[in-house]
Amino acid sequence: MMDQQGQEKFLQFILERVQEGKEEEARAILLENFKKQDEGTFSQQDIQEFVPKMLLLLKPEKLQEVQLIAQQFASKFGY
Repeated sequence: MMDQQGQEKFLQFILERVQEGKEEEARAILLENFKKQDEGTFSQQDIQEFVPKMLLLLKPEKLQEVQLIAQQFASKFGY
């Protein structure tokens, strides 16, 4: 599971890559996922819902970079 510092870094990484005006929406999605991780209720289904939502918020030129990081993140946590 990602610790508080890891969560903060991931949050900043994503927020720097979302479209103008979408930061708050992205932040809310991420914080909800972090909360579930902290509670131990974060599931495969959460990932499947999270990824398409986030992809819609990202700048098109940042998609590939974020997808690579997300894959590393998912494999690190066994998803």
